[in-house]
Amino acid sequence: MKNIQITALGEILIDYTPLPDSDAGMAVFEQNPGGAPANVLACAAKLGRKTAFIGKVGDDIQGRFLADTLNQTGIDTRALRIDGRYFTTLAFVELAENGERSFSFARKPGADTQLSSDELDRDLISHSDILHFGSLSLTDEPARSATMEAVHLARESGAMIAYDPNYRPLLWASKAEAMRQMRSPLPLVDFLKVSDDEVGLLIDCDDPRTGAEKLVEQGLCCVVVTIGSQGALVATKDGSAMVAGFPAKAVDTTGAGDSFWGGFLTRISESGKPLDQLTFQDFQSFARFGNAAASLCVEKRGAMPAMPCREDVLRRMQSAEH
Repeated sequence: MKNIQITALGEILIDYTPLPDSDAGMAVFEQNPGGAPANVLACAAKLGRKTAFIGKVGDDIQGRFLADTLNQTGIDTRALRIDGRYFTTLAFVELAENGERSFSFARKPGADTQLSSDELDRDLISHSDILHFGSLSLTDEPARSATMEAVHLARESGAMIAYDPNYRPLLWASKAEAMRQMRSPLPLVDFLKVSDDEVGLLIDCDDPRTGAEKLVEQGLCCVVVTIGSQGALVATKDGSAMVAGFPAKAVDTTGAGDSFWGGFLTRISESGKPLDQLTFQDFQSFARFGNAAASLCVEKRGAMPAMPCREDVLRRMQSAEH
């Protein structure tokens, strides 16, 4: 089989995002497909990459909607498992006036946590150029073991490993347990994306630049710290630098980091370079592309539906140069 350029493993779920209240004054929510690893793929697929998703949904209205959404987005779903024993995970999003979010979850257990090692598509994993995963698949067994097995298999097959530890306090038994599990895959990871408020969960340092540099010292090839509208800090063994963000009229920040990472991994994939030939300058260039993608994503509602096309990303980058 031909290689899939970017494969992601993890949660796919419904984000219920708020709309204006009903005439009766009741809250109204819009059904949006979401889940960080799936969002990353939606961005990469829209930018022209061959992508595949590994995960599990329930055999319910929500699960079938998510499977259809992946297919319509052009994401390979051969490794998506549909399991009638569990409900598809739901996230209810509360938006502040500045577009920032808070969450509550229906996930006890959600289907995404029930992916087991024996359900992994090993052929797909061993024919993937990049394997991306997040930390929400590390919260519970059996998905935790399945995730680690997939990462080991991908590494053995020569894939590059990308990781985005997305911290959602409500989904962990304790902060200490979250820190322990979120740190556990780091020795296997090549590219790490982390938001500025999550750095301290991965290394005993809250300062984004110092923390990123310390993580690189542990053996990661590239660490990217996203810092909201300011942009992204890129760190490699050859130094660290801030890559400025693009001005945007934020409507909904859901999926902003995922669109950044989808753009970043797309550029890694398109470079065609092996890991040891990627340079500090390359990663800064990839981050600029990711920043442009994220600035477009936040201007629309939802996550997957808001992912930008290549022409719009390039247009935004060009307009910033004039």
